[in-house]
Amino acid sequence: MSERITISGVIGTVPRRPFAKNGAPITSFRLASRQSHFDRAKDEWVDDNTSWYTVSTFRHLATNAAQSLSKGEHVVVTGKLFVRNWTNAERSGTDVDIVADAIGHDLAWYTTTPVRAGLPARAKSEQTESEPAESAESAESATAYEDDFRQLDGSADGFVPDATDADRDSFARLDS
Repeated sequence: MSERITISGVIGTVPRRPFAKNGAPITSFRLASRQSHFDRAKDEWVDDNTSWYTVSTFRHLATNAAQSLSKGEHVVVTGKLFVRNWTNAERSGTDVDIVADAIGHDLAWYTTTPVRAGLPARAKSEQTESEPAESAESAESATAYEDDFRQLDGSADGFVPDATDADRDSFARLDS
């Protein structure tokens, strides 16, 4: 199954940064989306279920996500939803994945100041004559960053080591 989805939630793991076989950057993390409702009898909000999603980003979005996102942050994700059932010898389950087209901090929780990181390939093709082109200096710094980003840890697992990588699989506390 594949559908479009927009969802808000909390990043529950340290974003992981594997690379595709062609060297293209990928950023992946788990997203917790908690639902709640207002109980009029108790006059308070009551937590319902928490749904977990694996969010993956590619190319330019992956590079920006790796620089911008951290465990515990509230984000809004838009992308394609993939639901797959799986079975192995011991267990079975369902994976719910989102391949993100766009990610942003949830402005219900934050204020932001945008910093241009260079145009993604699709935006460069849409750029008009009246728009200024990306400076050579910013293009060089983006290339240098991507070169540094590709240095792997040598274990062949495809992840760049990170000081906080040890807790990448623990989950963030869901603040209400």
